[in-house]
Amino acid sequence: MDTLTYIIVFTLIGSIGALVGGVILLSKEQFAIRISHFLASFAAGVLLGAAFVDLLPEALEHAEELGSEINIFGWVLAGILSFFLAERFIHWFHHHSNHSEKAHLEEKKSAVPLIIFGDTFHNFIDGVAIAATFMIDIQLGIITTLAVAAHEIPQEIGDFGLLLHRGMSRMKVLQVNVLSALAALVGAILTYFLGASVEGFLPAMLSLAAGFFIYIALSDLIPEIHGEDRKDVAFWETVLLLFGVVVIWLAVTTLHSI
Repeated sequence: MDTLTYIIVFTLIGSIGALVGGVILLSKEQFAIRISHFLASFAAGVLLGAAFVDLLPEALEHAEELGSEINIFGWVLAGILSFFLAERFIHWFHHHSNHSEKAHLEEKKSAVPLIIFGDTFHNFIDGVAIAATFMIDIQLGIITTLAVAAHEIPQEIGDFGLLLHRGMSRMKVLQVNVLSALAALVGAILTYFLGASVEGFLPAMLSLAAGFFIYIALSDLIPEIHGEDRKDVAFWETVLLLFGVVVIWLAVTTLHSI
């Protein structure tokens, strides 16, 4: 397969993985809620492993090969800050209306488009990350797809549950999220055609993706682990986070030795 085909196929795989969490919630809601914390812990480890074990070393190596003077860590910071600002905007409109369920029913319904926008934006960025990594190395792209699918499953459980809570029907929630997931494919294809003409910018794109992954892990997922008071659950969440890092390390080591 050529690079574009790899990008399309694996972006679709990542998108399907993103929908798995939501489908689990729709079919087995109580089960999905019980396992969501464990999935989030594993996903946090996968994201941190992908960022520090794979994306950043590849960005540095690729920048050296190109003789580029791109500030890799500056782009990581840009990725973290840009995702923070995007989430800050979305959360501002999400959460200010949660104080009185009955009094703010209409406001909660009006927030649905913002929830969908946030999910769509996130999926678009995932597509950018997948495409950027495949354009450098097929194995790197596979690792990134694994990281995307891992963190999207618990996120989609949360997003599906939130939309159901806001009054959307199960079928409508599924339809909206299928369309939202396609934003990853749009981001991937745009990145491929733009990136092909500006190869020197690829280290920065990898660094941005690493910044996104670090932010999601540290801001969204790890706080869920710290919020769990039961010692037995907290222990296994910690184990799963470390296991996520180990899985990425093993995958990187194995794929690079092939």
